[in-house]
Order: sequence, then C-alpha cells, then structure tokens
Amino acid sequence: MAGAAIIGGGPGGMMVAYLLGRAGIKVTLFETHRDFDRDFRGDSLHPYTLELLDGLGLAEKLLELPHHKARKFRLHTTAGPVTTADYTRLPTRFNYVALMPQARFLDFMAEQFRELPGCELQTGSKVTELDTEDGRVTGVQGMKADVVIGADGRNSRLRRLADLPAESLGAKTDLVWFRLPQRDSDPPDADVDLFFGRDHYIGLLTGTQGWQLGYSVPKGGYAQARADGVEPIRRFVDRHVPWLADRTHLLADFGQTTLLSVDISRVSRWWRPGLLLIGDAAHVISPVGGNGILMAIQDAVAAANHLVPALKQGPVPDEVLAAVQAEREPAVKLVQDDQVRIELRAARARELGRPLVPARLLQLITAMPGVRKRAARSNAYGPMAPTLSLP
Repeated sequence: MAGAAIIGGGPGGMMVAYLLGRAGIKVTLFETHRDFDRDFRGDSLHPYTLELLDGLGLAEKLLELPHHKARKFRLHTTAGPVTTADYTRLPTRFNYVALMPQARFLDFMAEQFRELPGCELQTGSKVTELDTEDGRVTGVQGMKADVVIGADGRNSRLRRLADLPAESLGAKTDLVWFRLPQRDSDPPDADVDLFFGRDHYIGLLTGTQGWQLGYSVPKGGYAQARADGVEPIRRFVDRHVPWLADRTHLLADFGQTTLLSVDISRVSRWWRPGLLLIGDAAHVISPVGGNGILMAIQDAVAAANHLVPALKQGPVPDEVLAAVQAEREPAVKLVQDDQVRIELRAARARELGRPLVPARLLQLITAMPGVRKRAARSNAYGPMAPTLSLP
C-alpha cells in the first residue's frame, strides 16, 4: 500500500496527516524546516477546531498547554470601542478562541501523529521533484504515493511544480509585525483588538509570549515605512493604544519587525491527477480575522472524509479530488470575497482621507440583538463547516 505523501507541516498538512493516519492510511509527512518555530504565524484555534480536537480525544490534553482564551473581538474606532463578536454567547464549552503559539500546537499534533502506526514525519526534508507517469502524479522524489497533498503554504513549491498558478484577488494592505511585553497592569479584557486611525490600524493579539502587534501599511509600502523608521509606528501606538505607551521605546529599529505581506488569492483548480492542494497552497486568506488556520483545518477534514475511502482502494480517482474542491471552494470564496470588499473599502477610504471604519454605523449595527452572537458564530465556524465523518 503506497498511501499518502503530504508536503508541508502547517495546521492543514498536520491535521490531514493525522486524520488519514488515524484511519489506518500509511502517511509520510514532509516538512522543509527542522522544527515548527517560526515567528508571527497564526496562533488562533477557533471553537470549530477545538470541538474537532475534542471529538478526537485531543482537546483536553492540548489545552493543558499554555494558551489564552480570547472571548471577544473588538474594534477601537474614533467613536469608541465596538464589540463586533462575543464568543461567550455561543452554545459550546469552547466559547472562545484559544490563542496558542502555532509551533506549540504543531509540536503537539506531530507527537500524536508519530504515535500512529505507518506514519512518518520527515523534518528538514525539502520536496523539489514530483514523480509523474502518463500525466498523473505518482509520488515525490522516488517515493510512490496513491495521492500527494500539497499543504506547504502561501508560497507553495508544490503548487509551482504542479503548474497550478494562483490568481491574486486584490489585497491592498501589508502588515508590519512586532512584539511588546505584557504587564500585569494591562487591560484584562484586551486580547483580540483592532485600533483604527485615519490612515492605519494596529492589530493586537495577546498570548503567552507578550503582545503581537501588526501595523498596517498600503500594499507595497514596507520600503517606505522602513525608510521612515519606527518612530511613526511608536507615535501611532502611543496615541491609539495609550496603555502601551510606556514600552513603545522598546521598538528601537526595523530589525525588530517582520513584514507580513497580506495576500488574498486562490488557484482555479486545486488538483491534478494524483495531487491535491489544501490550505494556503490552494487559497490564501488574509490574516485579519484569523481565518487562515480555520480554513486549512476545514480543508483537512473535507479532504480526509473524501480520501480515506478512496485510499483504501488504491490511487485516488480524479473525481474524488474534484469533490474536495467542490465542497470547500464555495466557503473559501465567501470568506475571500468579504475580505476583498473590506480591503477595497479601506483603500478607498485612505485615498479620500476618510476614516477606515464607519464608526457610528458600526456601533448602531452591533447594538442590535443577536448581531454579536451571529458574528461570533460566523467567525468561530466559518461558512459551510464540514463535519468529520470518519471514526
């Protein structure tokens, strides 16, 4: 039995590897890096993901690891703070978003994966060659596989090797990420917040390693921001997040920052015979809102549901690969279309010198009964969330 070769040990790749292995499929997971410790990766585990892990018997053990429970999502506007989503109103015991360093989550899942019979994790292993026969992908670098799954992120090498180009949908913003330390005197309700000025915003995430902050710049504006230095960023934080003003001096130079190039893109076809793309390899989600991990995990669930019965028979038929895309693409399009509209609206507001967020209107809308709960549910589960059908 050849089984599955999975390229990329991010959340989507790790989850589909675990689900296939748990179902008795032979799996080899290739990860380019020797560990999972990269800074400024998505750290959000949504209620959907926690419920999935709970059904697999893993949530309790995972949540013994250090994490932070984010229970609300807030926008801080010129008219004051607005709570747009309240997870505490969801009818689940996981009525929060667990903020945990992604490396810690991936290390945990890798440990569970390695314990499964017939499953192998190869770290420090870069896949640079697809094996094909009569137009069908049959493995990687001499290793036979009944299916190859590309889950190697937004800059997917496998996507390029498979000649499945992604189309950009129009992101208009980049983010300059940096860290500041947490202090006991910080507001206890601050966890996932956006602070808006006229031309920029700051995204704020708490966690177990201090505050992560993302300062928005126009798409392609990182070089100019670097030339301007960190002082404009410090001034923005001092003005809009004043309780951090006592430590912004710790951001001393641009060497302490990381550029996160915001992208919204997807490939028109997620598969070719013998190969399937999932997660950011198939569709890049903007980091604003933290939906990228959720979408990748849901891709993994849908892929496992379709692939396990097929893999028990041998090489995966084309119609099974197409069915994964057919199930997941509508949900991805809904999320990306919303993100593109927000990006275009913010870019237009910058051009006209208007506030990035219509604060008064937003306050009126979120004051309506049920709006915060519906927004929380939408963010917690995404549209058309798949249910794991495997034992």
